[in-house]
Amino acid sequence: MKFELMNLPYAQTALEPHLSAETLSYHYGKHHAGYVNKLNALIEGTQYADKSLEDIITQADGSIFNNAAQVFNHDFYWYGLSPVPTTTSLKLLNQIRQDFGSLAQLKEAFLSAASGFFGSGWIWLILSDNGNLAIETTSNADTPLRHGHIPLLTCDVWEHAYYIDYRNARPDYLESWWELVNWEFVSDNLAHAADTSS
Repeated sequence: MKFELMNLPYAQTALEPHLSAETLSYHYGKHHAGYVNKLNALIEGTQYADKSLEDIITQADGSIFNNAAQVFNHDFYWYGLSPVPTTTSLKLLNQIRQDFGSLAQLKEAFLSAASGFFGSGWIWLILSDNGNLAIETTSNADTPLRHGHIPLLTCDVWEHAYYIDYRNARPDYLESWWELVNWEFVSDNLAHAADTSS
């Protein structure tokens, strides 16, 4: 198989009590794995068989795009979480202060967008074309890569991400998810974006 399910950078029990091992068993072990397997089956013998995940996302449509984007989105989601507290780089913190006022104001704006988002999708912190941080929402499998934007962090607001633990209380899930954000991952993404553009 061309694509493989990523290895989680922590044990499936490591995010408790915020996200249970049962949630990870289904979300990672069933949903995420299912997208990987479906993508491999769909691209076999097609023009996408030898392309990178990013190329497939920017070039394909329909089921191939949906499954490729969901593989990318879920990879990004898991890397964006940490079972131990992390801190922002000074560069990221300064950028947050410049564009949102404070980390607390970023949290308020991000969780408000995520809580109010209708249906299934993703909430992103991105680096926009003008070099500022921005919050972007995408429906279903859509991803900032499709629109030429640079993702820094994402939150999955499909119900399978939280229903086992929180039922329909999405705001409670979001508060817990925020406690798990891997700020080192976000900081590294911002630094890499700056290096790429310079």
